[in-house]
Amino acid sequence: MSLIRDLRLNKNMTQSELAEICGVHQTAVSQWEKGRTLPDMQTLGKLSDIFGVSVDTLIGKKALDRRNTIPILGEVKAGLPTEAVENILGYEEISDEIAANGDHFALRVKGDSMSPRILPGDIVIVRRQDYIESGEVAVVLVNNMDATVKKVIKKGTSITLVPFNSSYDPIVFTAEEVVSLPVIILGKVVELRGKF
Repeated sequence: MSLIRDLRLNKNMTQSELAEICGVHQTAVSQWEKGRTLPDMQTLGKLSDIFGVSVDTLIGKKALDRRNTIPILGEVKAGLPTEAVENILGYEEISDEIAANGDHFALRVKGDSMSPRILPGDIVIVRRQDYIESGEVAVVLVNNMDATVKKVIKKGTSITLVPFNSSYDPIVFTAEEVVSLPVIILGKVVELRGKF
């Protein structure tokens, strides 16, 4: 994203000034310029207006179908994924078929509890939904802090999170714990993308 730096310098703006106009912290601008993170879609729109260039130019694409471009919101074990600019690690393209079936986001997998099927560094495409069928793989938030990818087994209103890696034990939550902690389904994993 050195283009943002070049455009900013052409306007004789400091990082702090650009950050204030965009409503972000100065470190976010620094991260964009170093290519470590990308601005979210709303901020890209602001940058487009400020610099008089298209969003496509800013992200280096000839065309951008926003419906099919989803953010990688962070690492799945890094806590609650949010759309804060600093947490976006990049973007993934999804098919028309997947895009037509709801709101999606992506996460980068950290840890090996789902090996060998899902490896550290892989990207999971997740459809936002607060329910899951027993036996499906989901992103689950525990205690409003710890997000994890696991196979979900339901028995009544209790939930068991099952890792694929046999070195890890399943985690069982009673019906009471599901409510009190709470244990929340953030979405269903609909696609896995391995990284080499």
